[in-house]
Amino acid sequence: MSTTLGTPLSPHATKVMLLGAGELGKEVLIALQRLGVETTAVDRYDHAPGQQVAHHARTITMSDPAQLQALIEAERPHLVVPEIEAIATPVLQQLEAAGVVKVVPTARAARLTMDREGIRRLAAETLGLPTSPYQFCDSLAELQAAIDGGIGYPCIVKPVMSSSGKGQSKIDGPADVAQAWDCAMAGGRVSHGRVIVEGFIDFDYEITLLTVRARNASGRIETHFCAPVGHVQVGGDYVESWQPHPMHPAALEQAQHIARTITDNLGQGLQGEPDGCGLYGVELFVQGEQVWFSEVSPRPHDTGLVTLTTQWQSEFELHARAILGLPVDTSLRNPGASAVIYGGVEAQGLVFDGVDEALAIPGTDIRLFGKPESFVKRRMGVALARAADVDTARTNAQLAASRVRPRLP
Repeated sequence: MSTTLGTPLSPHATKVMLLGAGELGKEVLIALQRLGVETTAVDRYDHAPGQQVAHHARTITMSDPAQLQALIEAERPHLVVPEIEAIATPVLQQLEAAGVVKVVPTARAARLTMDREGIRRLAAETLGLPTSPYQFCDSLAELQAAIDGGIGYPCIVKPVMSSSGKGQSKIDGPADVAQAWDCAMAGGRVSHGRVIVEGFIDFDYEITLLTVRARNASGRIETHFCAPVGHVQVGGDYVESWQPHPMHPAALEQAQHIARTITDNLGQGLQGEPDGCGLYGVELFVQGEQVWFSEVSPRPHDTGLVTLTTQWQSEFELHARAILGLPVDTSLRNPGASAVIYGGVEAQGLVFDGVDEALAIPGTDIRLFGKPESFVKRRMGVALARAADVDTARTNAQLAASRVRPRLP
C-alpha cells in the first residue's frame, strides 16, 4: 500500500483543513506543510496562530452547522481535522457518511469527545474502564443530591462541555457547592446547563499517555505509545509538563491497556472497520499500580508541547504522519520539560522582553504563539528545555518561562 502526496496549490494537491488554529493547530499545520500538504486554517477569529502559517485562512463560527457545512462543501478538502471541541460535530458525521470528506480521526470520535458525558459513558459503561465515581446533573439541586447520595466530599465539578479546565472546581464541603455550580455555568463552552460531578481520587500523579494509531508499511493499523508525560495543572489548566514520567511497570502496562481500549473504540470506521489514524491524548490518574481513565482528546494535547524538545517526532509530526497514512516513530530523544508563558495583562499586540535571557539557559527553546489578544491567564507561549534528567529540565524550563516578560507596547 502506497501513500501519494500532491504539490500544494496545484490541481493534484493533498488538502487538509484544520478546524481550530491555536498553538497546537499551528504546529500541526507546520508539520503538514513539511510534507507538502496544502493547508487551510479555520478559527472563530482572524489572525489566529495557525492562520498565520497556513496556505489559506478562514474565519467562521465552527459551532454553526450551516457555516461549517458551507465551508467544507466549498473548499472540498481531503481531510478535515478538528483541533478543538466547539464544533458542530453532527454536520461532520453527515458529511463523512455522505462521502464528502474524511474526518480525523473519525467524525464519531469528534462527536463523542466534544462533551464529557459521551466519552465518560463510553469509557465506564460500555468499555468497563476504571474511572472515578460520577454523576451528571442538570441543576444545583441535582448536584447537591448527587454529592449527598454517594459522591461525597471532596469532589470535582466540571461543565460537560468546556476546554482547558475552564469552569472546573474542587468542592471540599457544602459551602463550596453553589459557587462550583456558578463557575461551571460560566466556564462552559455553550449554555448547556449540565455538569459532571466526580468523586475525588487521591492519586499519586496524573499523566498524559500520547497514543498513536498509524499504518505500517503494509497498510495495517498499529498502536504506538509515547513515553508518559507528567504534568501539573492549576484549576484544570496545564502549567508545566515533562517527559518521561517514571511509572511502575504494572501501572504503565495498565495505562497502555486503557489507552489502547479507548482509542481502538474511537478509531472504528463507519462500518466498524479499523480506522481512526492519528494521535490521541489519553489522560490518566495513577496511584501505585492502579490507573483510572480521566479523559481523551482525539488530537494533540497541550501537555504534549514538551515533545517538541523530547522526541524525534513531536506529537504534531506524529499526528500529521498518522493522518496521512505514513509510518511513525514515537522514540524518546532525551528528557525534557515545558513551562507556560502567560500574557499577564489584558491587551492586544503585546511585546515580549527577555527572550534573549531565556534562551541563554542551556538546552532551552521558546515558542511564542502569536495570539493577537492577551488575557491575564491566556497561554501566549511556552518555554522548552532538554537536559540529562527531568528535574534539571523542569528547573530550566520554569526559569526560562520566568525570564520572558510580556508587556504593553
